[in-house]
Amino acid sequence: MKKALFLVSITVLMMACKNQTKEEPNKTTTTLNYPETKTVDTVNTYFGTEIKDPYRWLEDDRSEETGNWVAAQNKTTFGYLEKIPFRKELKDRLSNLWNYEKVGAPFKEGGYTYFSKNNGLQDQNVLYRYKNEGDEPEIFLDPNTFSKDGTTSLGGINFSKNGKLVAYAISEGGSDWRKIIIKNAETKEIIEDTIIDVKFSGISWKGNEGFYYSSYDKPKGSELSAKTDQHKVYYHKLGTSQKEDALIYGGTEEEKHRYVSASVTEDDTYLIISASISTSGNKLFIKDLTKPDSELVTIMENTDNDTYVIENVGTTLYLVTNLDAPNKRIITVDASNPTPENWKDFIPETKNVLSPNTGGGYFFAGYMVDAVSKVLQYDYDGKLIREVELPGVGSANGFGAKKEEKVLYFSFTNYKTPNSIYKYTIADGTSELYRKPAIDFNPDNYESKQVFYTSKDGTKVPMIITHKKGIELTGKNPTILYGYGGFNISLTPAFNIANVVWMEQGGVYAVPNLRGGGEYGKKWHDAGTKMQKQNVFDDFIAAAEYLIENKYTSSDYLAVRGGSNGGLLVGATMTQRPDLVRVALPAVGVLDMLRYHTFTSGEGWAYDYGTSADSKEMFEYLKGYSPVHNVKEGVQYPATMVTTGDHDDRVVPAHSFKFAAELQAKQSGDNPTLIRIETNAGHGAGTPVSKIIEQYADMFGFVLYNMGYEVLPEKTTKEIKS
Repeated sequence: MKKALFLVSITVLMMACKNQTKEEPNKTTTTLNYPETKTVDTVNTYFGTEIKDPYRWLEDDRSEETGNWVAAQNKTTFGYLEKIPFRKELKDRLSNLWNYEKVGAPFKEGGYTYFSKNNGLQDQNVLYRYKNEGDEPEIFLDPNTFSKDGTTSLGGINFSKNGKLVAYAISEGGSDWRKIIIKNAETKEIIEDTIIDVKFSGISWKGNEGFYYSSYDKPKGSELSAKTDQHKVYYHKLGTSQKEDALIYGGTEEEKHRYVSASVTEDDTYLIISASISTSGNKLFIKDLTKPDSELVTIMENTDNDTYVIENVGTTLYLVTNLDAPNKRIITVDASNPTPENWKDFIPETKNVLSPNTGGGYFFAGYMVDAVSKVLQYDYDGKLIREVELPGVGSANGFGAKKEEKVLYFSFTNYKTPNSIYKYTIADGTSELYRKPAIDFNPDNYESKQVFYTSKDGTKVPMIITHKKGIELTGKNPTILYGYGGFNISLTPAFNIANVVWMEQGGVYAVPNLRGGGEYGKKWHDAGTKMQKQNVFDDFIAAAEYLIENKYTSSDYLAVRGGSNGGLLVGATMTQRPDLVRVALPAVGVLDMLRYHTFTSGEGWAYDYGTSADSKEMFEYLKGYSPVHNVKEGVQYPATMVTTGDHDDRVVPAHSFKFAAELQAKQSGDNPTLIRIETNAGHGAGTPVSKIIEQYADMFGFVLYNMGYEVLPEKTTKEIKS
């Protein structure tokens, strides 16, 4: 094993005169020792092919040996990060800029109006409420009091129909496993025992009597990594113990579903059950709750499409579906005979992807037009009332409210506009700014534009590029290329306070809408799945090449970043094109493509990936791009900082552990290969603000330091011009 790497230490020569130009940095080297990572003789056989798995032992998240390895790696990583001269400066700037009040849209339950607020640097948002306009809001729930270190977060909340009772879920240490606590909303007193072992679940009340939730049986072995593939829906009746909760759906060995959810319609008439074997496609069932002995009625009997109930008026159901409509449509059908042959178009499919909501007796049809929002308002007869006037070009979200409401709230943001909330009067379509954050940032100093570039196979792919106005395209601008490309998830324009700090340094931030996402509907998604997954990597590589060809940056000043499926994207890109970028930041990535499906609910991702057990052809395809299996001896890979959480029970940290071990063993040249392991943290949701700020400071510091800076670029530029 390679035990040492040369840590690049850069001396930037500052120019005192206006007319002098920045010289290329002088480089010196110091020695950094990696922790010893033992290898084992584990071999897996796939269709007659033997694949060595030398770091299999790192999959045991409960072993003392793995814990010692994590501690040793963190000691090395943080020892490196502490040597970055501007690390504290970045953290201070992030903290200062982050420290502004953030207030969420209000919503009504019972006799109260609720809203979330963060004073600035609180680790978790606080839920407040008031009875009448002008009243001093009181704290209803403060997750900052749930744990001393701020790592227990609010994971979901739902009120009973009369608003007098509330059930909310908490996540401890970032885990997907949740607990549900039930309170009297008026007195804020806990009225039931805590519901435990809940995972991937909503909370949906049936009147004021009880609620539905979902979970798996606790797995044998590690609850962080052991396989979970039998999701179930339960009903909890108030006044009874959890062991008495009724099993509503799931639990049969003949038919397993990995993701099952339950919801009750707003009028309390119907229970809707959705059951999936993967992250795409679902069966759909309905039960009449007004009839005690009613059976589940099948709406959709297979998982070949995505369909859900959005609304009902009496027995008329309104469903959103991509059956025979890759960009989705809304249909109507009577609940007594709800199967597809009886469907009628209500809002037909268009060339743009539909994402609708309801509020105040209207439908709000949100569309993505090249990843940018457009919203149309329809009445319940399907008549177009108006196009909603949005504040600009970007992402508008919300447009949901109860039927009796006269106003609703929506948010608007883009890469250079902080998230603002607007109050919308439903009847006349007028809107007014309700809440704009007071942040030390002037969007007029920045520009964001969309370009279309050509991928390897000729496909046109959109990308939004954001940076300070007036920067010179010299090919030496530090640039972060961020991507995802999977699971039908769309990357729409959104403001991130951390990216402001990056752009303040003259940095460029670029986000392409890769295939595998949902920006252009099911066809776009499917074009980046299974045996077409390479399209996603090709799209990302082509985005990098566009930025280089158009002088935004060059390979020496380009970093690639992505998390989860985006971590796979970065891992595949850096192993396929190690020459393309200077820095790689794979976060909580799916990196062992031959074994991902053996952990937690990973087999549910097979719609996007396929599995190594499917066929020899699928195994060979996965092996061909699996980052863990494509690190080659003697190749110089980019400076890399792998990041993960030790309690990540969605994409288990073993993916990152094994990838980092492979890189450390085989990396050629001087580029550092580090792994930063957040302790008492999961996949990302609910991460305390203090930890997020530290993570960004380390990430940006690592990127800039490995691009040759010992002083922040902004200061370097000012010094050169002085």
